[in-house]
Amino acid sequence: MSDTYLSQDDVRLLRDTAVETELADPGRRSLLFAGILPKYRGSLPVLAAPGGQIHSDLNEMNRVERLIDGTVPLAIWLRNATDQLTDAAARDVFLKALDRVTRDAAGEPDVAPDVPTGETKEEIVFQDDTVPFDFLSGGALAGSSVARIKVLPYQGGALLQPVALPHNGTGWLITGDLLVTNHHVVNARKRSDGQQQVVDPADLQLQAQGSRSRFDYLSEDDADVEEQQASELVAWDEELDYAVLRLAGAPVRPFLRVATAPLAVAKDMPVALNIIQHPGGEPKRIALRNNLAFEADERDVRYFTDTRGGSSGSPVLTDDWTVVALHRGTRRVTDVSFQGKSTAFVNVGTQLSAIMQHLREHSPKIHDEIAAAQSR
Repeated sequence: MSDTYLSQDDVRLLRDTAVETELADPGRRSLLFAGILPKYRGSLPVLAAPGGQIHSDLNEMNRVERLIDGTVPLAIWLRNATDQLTDAAARDVFLKALDRVTRDAAGEPDVAPDVPTGETKEEIVFQDDTVPFDFLSGGALAGSSVARIKVLPYQGGALLQPVALPHNGTGWLITGDLLVTNHHVVNARKRSDGQQQVVDPADLQLQAQGSRSRFDYLSEDDADVEEQQASELVAWDEELDYAVLRLAGAPVRPFLRVATAPLAVAKDMPVALNIIQHPGGEPKRIALRNNLAFEADERDVRYFTDTRGGSSGSPVLTDDWTVVALHRGTRRVTDVSFQGKSTAFVNVGTQLSAIMQHLREHSPKIHDEIAAAQSR
């Protein structure tokens, strides 16, 4: 191994990227050094200029193969920096540097000269799609907040005649006892010619109160899973297609964290999403693979995934299991390709930030209740 992990060109690129993304802010220095021996950090020069400080820190760590506890300070620093970044291009700069440092620190040999043309060491293909292993346990915890919901249609204060067939959907907890789903799920009416019959508000309340939410429905064998009834429909909007129900006597269970800002999707840089759902009213499933957001605006997120009837109302989550959108349906599109093939449809969800803003303006008490729970 050479005396340093990275070239000076690499160090300068990291410094410039850190300055551009505000990683050089002195208040972040302790976060960047988290997990590195305090005695070593205390030995580093302290400079007044943020950019100079980053440059100095990188140069000093670049000359240290590893510390007495066996750790590689530059690798830890780069990993911490990557965790602080949300910009995809900036993350790639740090991830590529981290990959080089990690390989060299592990003593991985160079590729032999007689390997097939074009073969090299492991590299990130386009962008790093790996996630921490505890992503799995985080998903299991998030899934415990998601329920299959069934709604029976009412008309004129009585069950719809001649047969009141239940409508299936998915709902999820945004507080300990407030469940979010789509308005059209609670509306419980089949669309006809692209139009939806909106029921009378009194019948809508009866349908909400008669709904049954089943949280731990994981297989067909879970026949005895307890169902939760709602006490009232506390907020809704047909255009944004959301509804908030208060559950009656809900047991204590985790609720999902929600985004406070709209999800942004840069051109040609799709964002990975995850959708926990009850498709067709069946046991709980999750969409992890081939599930990318390709476009977003202030109100909507559009993405590729596998959903079907019963998935309406599902939470659309980022890899940290934060809800960024409420899945509501599918839209026909033109000139859109996925995995090299043209697609006629994409799925669409309502930005949670838009829903929270609507609640702030039209149901301030419910908004404040949610905000208080989310802040704990």
